[in-house]
Amino acid sequence: MDGSHPIVLWSTLVVLLIVSAFFSGSETGMMSLNRYRLRHQRKKSSGARRAAKLLAKPDRLIGLILIGNNAVNILAAIIANMLAILYVGEAAAPWVATASLTITVLVFSEVTPKTIAAQNPEWFAFRASHILKPLLQILTPLVWMVNKLTNAVISILGFDPNKDRDDGLDTEELKSLVDVSGHKLSDSNQGMLKGILDLENVTVEDIMIPRSEIKGLNLEDSIEELMNTIVSSEYTRQPIYDGDINNIIGIFHVRKANHLLRSEQVTHGAIKRFAEEVYFIPESTTLTQQLLNFKQNRNRFAVVVDEYGEVQGLVTLEDILEEIVGDFTTNTADEVEEVVPRGDGSYVIDGVATIREINKATGWTLPTDGPKTLNGVALEQLESIPDGNVSFMVDGYRFETEQINETMVKTVVVMCLKPKKKPEE
Repeated sequence: MDGSHPIVLWSTLVVLLIVSAFFSGSETGMMSLNRYRLRHQRKKSSGARRAAKLLAKPDRLIGLILIGNNAVNILAAIIANMLAILYVGEAAAPWVATASLTITVLVFSEVTPKTIAAQNPEWFAFRASHILKPLLQILTPLVWMVNKLTNAVISILGFDPNKDRDDGLDTEELKSLVDVSGHKLSDSNQGMLKGILDLENVTVEDIMIPRSEIKGLNLEDSIEELMNTIVSSEYTRQPIYDGDINNIIGIFHVRKANHLLRSEQVTHGAIKRFAEEVYFIPESTTLTQQLLNFKQNRNRFAVVVDEYGEVQGLVTLEDILEEIVGDFTTNTADEVEEVVPRGDGSYVIDGVATIREINKATGWTLPTDGPKTLNGVALEQLESIPDGNVSFMVDGYRFETEQINETMVKTVVVMCLKPKKKPEE
């Protein structure tokens, strides 16, 4: 049979278009593979292992695919031109062949296979690897030569042809990845993952119990007052200090209370003897580092100090864990909530509430790089304690003081005036 017979030409053209579709889909499927999922799937899928080996040298893989794709497309153009000559003559053949082949290649050999591969990269890539791997071994000399020429051109253009692809993700990118995978994670797991990722960006100063709220055992108090404090305390550990909170001499654990009560006579000296060693940490320590420090030192309680050695607050292992998993306990009836919503979209907030607590409770984005508490924000803006209630704006949030005493702003009504962001499409 003559090689130019229409049936032979049509059959050859169809085969070439199918092969072109295979190379087009392979390129998209291979390049669309999720690198992290692929690493996991290599343990149980031979297709994933083959695909991973091919992607280990992407320049060779791309060279192979493009050599194959261009070769079959050029052959398809020659066949299409021969068919056009048979049907419309030599004069119109180039125009007819170009127009018809362009549409056919775009629809059947480019857009369709690439769309399928983009939507199902693993299905397409793993199957294509059966053909691509032996084909690469056969065409290695040609692929090597093309890559050498390509790398030379890349170098001339000022790029590094040997630069490795960086698949690493920073903290913010990992958080975005958690958001994207939200439909596969429960809300609690998603929140914990984000909490872990935030630890590196948060310091103990952001979550500590501030100095003004520290409840401890002052050795200048009477024994009766000290015992009442120990028995009625809601905390398992309390700092022991002598007169001033900066003079902390130890930590009293509630489990020592029984031993103390069994003593023939409870004295200030006896309380000191039961004190544990104080663990001091700088206020700039990140939560990630402090979590490791607690583990290494086998400790759960630390006193936070500033650069001058002044006590700034207390932080516990539970405080750090709550940043990951959320509060361990809910507020009881006799506890006062620090952030209380009102019906008009505003919140009544206690002055001692930290900015991070406010943001977590409201979903706002109040700046956290300045004062750590709401009272601190108010004093920074007003530069003094006002005689009466005032209002002010900070970064799109309106603040109205509600209760003020001689030393601090006690409660503030805050409303967000920022327009709500539309969800990204």
